[in-house]
Amino acid sequence: METTTIQKIGQIGIPVKDFERAVHFYKEKLGLPLLFNTGNLAFFDCNGVRLLLSLPETEEFANASSILYFQVADIEKAYQEFVDKEVVFVDEPHLVAKVGQTETWMAFFKDTEDNTHALMSEVQV
Repeated sequence: METTTIQKIGQIGIPVKDFERAVHFYKEKLGLPLLFNTGNLAFFDCNGVRLLLSLPETEEFANASSILYFQVADIEKAYQEFVDKEVVFVDEPHLVAKVGQTETWMAFFKDTEDNTHALMSEVQV
């Protein structure tokens, strides 16, 4: 019997309430390239991972999404750039964990659809 092996995440779906507002946020505020949109679906590229924004087809899918952790090289600089673009942060960059010589820093923010996401940076100290 052959087993199926998952190769990678092909796409992450993010439910939205206001389609145009959400597309503007991910494209203009976060700076993600819009691959294409059709109807109430918008597809963005995040360095090889495809993000799908969509209006939920049923109430069952109208929940907030999972937290996406967007990796950045310099969390303080990225945080300030996004604050300047009026992205609403829940907190400031802060140390979450230190393992050996690696510190993991995060700053959580809300998108326009009330989904919580984060910037993250792993720093060698």
